[in-house]
Amino acid sequence: MPSQPVPASPALRPAPIPVAEHTLTLEEVLADLVADGLATEENAQQLRAAQHLRKGDRHPLELVADQKWKDPRAPRKLLHLEALTEWLATRVGLPYQHIDPFAIDFAAVTKVMSNAYALRFRILPIRVSAREVVIATCEPWLRGWETELAQILRLEIRRVLANPVDIAGFQVEFYNLARSIKGASAQQPGPLSEITNFEQLVQLGAAGKLDANDRHIVHIVDWLLQYAFEQRASDIHVEPRRDSGNVRFRIDGVLHQVYQIPGPVLTAMTSRIKILGRMDVVERRRPQDGRIKTRTPDGDEVELRLSTMPTAFGEKLVMRIFNPEVLVQDFKELGFSEDDLQRWTELSSRPSGILLVTGPTGSGKTTTLYSTMKQLASAEVNVCSIEDPIEMVEPSFNQMQVQPVIGLDFASGVRTLLRQDPDIIMVGEIRDPETAEMAIQAALTGHLVLSTLHTNDAPSAITRLVEIGVAPYLINSTLLGVLAQRLVRTLCVHCREPAPLPAETWRALSQPWNAPAPERVYRARGCLECRMTGYQGRVGIYELMSVTPGLRRLIHASSDSAQLRHQAFREGMKSLRLSGARKVAAGTTTAEEVLKVAPPVLLERADPASA
Repeated sequence: MPSQPVPASPALRPAPIPVAEHTLTLEEVLADLVADGLATEENAQQLRAAQHLRKGDRHPLELVADQKWKDPRAPRKLLHLEALTEWLATRVGLPYQHIDPFAIDFAAVTKVMSNAYALRFRILPIRVSAREVVIATCEPWLRGWETELAQILRLEIRRVLANPVDIAGFQVEFYNLARSIKGASAQQPGPLSEITNFEQLVQLGAAGKLDANDRHIVHIVDWLLQYAFEQRASDIHVEPRRDSGNVRFRIDGVLHQVYQIPGPVLTAMTSRIKILGRMDVVERRRPQDGRIKTRTPDGDEVELRLSTMPTAFGEKLVMRIFNPEVLVQDFKELGFSEDDLQRWTELSSRPSGILLVTGPTGSGKTTTLYSTMKQLASAEVNVCSIEDPIEMVEPSFNQMQVQPVIGLDFASGVRTLLRQDPDIIMVGEIRDPETAEMAIQAALTGHLVLSTLHTNDAPSAITRLVEIGVAPYLINSTLLGVLAQRLVRTLCVHCREPAPLPAETWRALSQPWNAPAPERVYRARGCLECRMTGYQGRVGIYELMSVTPGLRRLIHASSDSAQLRHQAFREGMKSLRLSGARKVAAGTTTAEEVLKVAPPVLLERADPASA
């Protein structure tokens, strides 16, 4: 979301004296900074003397930002480039604007003027409507182009002041992308523009008429991946529609619209990505999975898991981005409390038995399992897994992927692993009686088994296993513990602000323990660091249930999840909401985030607080 224009302060509003047309100079910027008390004369003199630092045609604000001077208005902060840009906007009486690429229609704004014209005057169109064009500039005293452009476009021109580095960077990015999409559209065969339904797409794919290796398509796909890495996206969605296609990024669990791409270009993009993932490019009638290994612009290795799905308007493609760095994350970084970490470490150190991690899709179960296996893997143990698909390739594990086409499912995979002399086995998911039976057999024969289930909370995992068909006495013999988890967005530390917490909200979080409310909590505000969302990153909240003798007595064919839950609470289990409440009290997240993802605690027996 673009920032709101900042009105000029009366104390700093410039005198109504006409200013001659000129580019902004370092001398006048330094003079104004000293006059406004943002820089000392000594600092200004030092920068004037260091003219050799000025390499190329760098903007004066960039040169000042390089000095990393402290901001007198907030001594803990530096006068960074964005703060200087906001100051200059107020000084010259222009609205300040932070350029948010998610809010810009690349195709529309690049039609307003040529790339050469934008470069010449250091300007960038960022919004176009039927009445006006909003143009970002970093040169407040260059206005000759304004009248000329208004006459050509027959639209009102509204100038805003923006970061010079952003303007220069997005000039290249926007125009190069628009040029590639235009070039790709022009080179695609005619029939592509007539695709309106799935049947036509299947016939066209079978004819092999798409050119996925066109240089324009290669550039667009490269841009898409690099842009996703820069924006910290966890998933890339490429979605065909009737006339065009959407590209969306999931960032911190929320989908954001990125760009609309013409249908023919989107089809070629999908083919290009399928080639990179070693998938069958011609086959569009059935879902496919693939994998790409690449590097970010910073040189970090990243893996992408690809999944396609046939839809009414073509193939929908989702790319899940896996950062190998998550495997070296400490459990505390994942969100484990001291108590939960101690108990989880003790359970995962057992030589045999089953540990389950439960939660919906996208709740971080795989990360928890991989981090646990990474901690357990050593030269003395053999760690094996059967997954569908392999999420992240880790050299210290022996990983096998489910292949239903050749009869390699979870159950047969576990059977194979048992012949491989394993110490620890990870089963991607227990979803049927056969897999559950093999996991139980592995645990009974002296192996530690890690796996996942889809249940709302930890106690429900026991009733789920009984429903699948696992005999209660086998659950009693093998199950060590169950970890339920969710992911909540974490507050941006740069802009979070104190906020009141309604008593009823805290009761909903802490019931039935009725823990004392914290003195202060925080709420999301939004700043440039978090793209005006108020949140940056995610952390886990956990509900860890150890299977104790008291719980084992309640595991039978007609096990009641409410009884199990009550007993687990009596023996020290803390609910997902209470785990979230602790993070709210610590200022890590908000009550709204926790209530959105954590289910309420349903008790049909006595209050555990009375135990």
